[in-house]
Amino acid sequence: MAGSEQSGPMIRASLNLIPEAPVEKMVDLAAYAEELGFGRCWVYDEGLATRDVYVTMTAIMLATDRIQVGPGITNAYTRHPGQTAAAIASLDEMSGGRAFLGLGAGGSLTLDPLAIPRNRPLETIRQAIVACRGLFAGETVDMEGPRFSLQSAHLDYSRPDIQIWLAGRGPRMLDLGGAVADGVLLDFIYKPSLGTYVERVRRGAERTGNQPEICYSTMIVTDERALEAVRPHMTYRLVDSPPDVREVLGIEDTDVAAIRSAMADGLGAAARLVPDEWVLPFVVSGTVEECSAELQQLMEAHGISEFKIPVYDMDNGRALLEITARTLESR
Repeated sequence: MAGSEQSGPMIRASLNLIPEAPVEKMVDLAAYAEELGFGRCWVYDEGLATRDVYVTMTAIMLATDRIQVGPGITNAYTRHPGQTAAAIASLDEMSGGRAFLGLGAGGSLTLDPLAIPRNRPLETIRQAIVACRGLFAGETVDMEGPRFSLQSAHLDYSRPDIQIWLAGRGPRMLDLGGAVADGVLLDFIYKPSLGTYVERVRRGAERTGNQPEICYSTMIVTDERALEAVRPHMTYRLVDSPPDVREVLGIEDTDVAAIRSAMADGLGAAARLVPDEWVLPFVVSGTVEECSAELQQLMEAHGISEFKIPVYDMDNGRALLEITARTLESR
């Protein structure tokens, strides 16, 4: 697989499926990714916007043999972290140890339709990690937090070393990921800022002696179809981007309000408000060779070991996975 015969450090390949299509399609793409040598399959948890993440992951687990599977990502608001831990432990037991947990604060696409406020995200996610890690370890967990509580909670069927990944953009969330998570996902980061984000993770890790893995995710854009596939999914990412990034790109508060309003009519409607110049700074684009060179530079410059490709266009999903494999193999 990608990078296995190259002189540089190996880059592990993973994919992220957004279950906007029937579960059977997700299963087909995950199984094909496993054939191509992808090592990890993340599955979006976007609430009402997609098929259920746990139904989808169960079906993928039953149809594959080697690929690791987990939510990419879930949150601590729409589902109690105790129930999340039980679901992940059950998937892990069923699959012979192939499950992992991806956690984050949750975004506007997930929380807004459910009218769930994202209150005290840093403390909520910190406690969710502590709770899930304790439950995975077979401990009895008592906890009272701002968003959820546990009382004499216990799991007796979990593997203690199930990986917990954290996704985030804010400085304190990245510091938390570096300090306590097994891995940190950097998803669609404004490319000129990628080094800053990695450094924040590393500082958190140094503070506690942790050694988290880092996974970088963005779209590989080699043609107009890939660009149009990713454009709708830049809508909520731009809305949730840090103010300094929006300022650099010239995105005004009125633009954010217009995109957020249009999202009520679907991501396609909101995508019409997103020009190319707001998309390209977040993705890797060009020919396969150009994408390979840029990706190699980004990954090696920042010591990142895993690359994740999001699959949005399900009808073109197999082709995108093949292009990703070629891009990584071209290193």
